[in-house]
Amino acid sequence: MLKLNFPSYSFKIQETEKGNEIFDIIRKKYVAFTNEEWVRQHCIAYLINEKAYPASLIAVEKALVVNGLKKRTDILVYGKDGTPKLIVECKASHIKITNEVFDQIARYNMTLKVNYLMVTNGLQHYCCLINHQEASYKFLEEVPVFLGL
Repeated sequence: MLKLNFPSYSFKIQETEKGNEIFDIIRKKYVAFTNEEWVRQHCIAYLINEKAYPASLIAVEKALVVNGLKKRTDILVYGKDGTPKLIVECKASHIKITNEVFDQIARYNMTLKVNYLMVTNGLQHYCCLINHQEASYKFLEEVPVFLGL
């Protein structure tokens, strides 16, 4: 697979009759090894290993309802208080990060009302802090360290 703009991590990968699978430490099972999953697993490892996010506070493909439609967040991080704090949208490395990608995660945030949004295709990463009172956002230089968020 393509080298991503994350530190190198070791992943469990297995071959099956359905194709290659990668082990997801959050869902505790093997899942289809796609380009997007490669990005997601790197992002999860990055949040846990580099930014001190507790694995127990991370959810993968968490279902939610947006405007009456069932959707799923790629990665959702909860704070120590149990409320959602960060949504991460992962795209395959060949997918360009555009306004449409940010629109997608912003729609999810209408329901979840988190303070941080992150979008990554494994090569480029964008993270912003949401100011709900002023209905504005500010791009951050890097993803914040957990510290309870």
